Amino acid sequence: MDNLTRARWRKSSRSGSSGNNCVEVADNLTGVVLVRDSKDRDAGNLAFTPYAWRAFVRNLPTT
Repeated sequence: MDNLTRARWRKSSRSGSSGNNCVEVADNLTGVVLVRDSKDRDAGNLAFTPYAWRAFVRNLPTT
């Protein structure tokens, strides 16, 4: 697994104008996708395999 300090975080395109009411995702690391709360970035993150993350995103409802 890459060093987690190399994570490049991006916010959801649906985060709104304030930009702090959503999750952030870092998917640039090998073998892991990280997810964190944009309101509390220091609280830690969740780690998923790329396969699990794709399955999650694929099954999100569309609006």
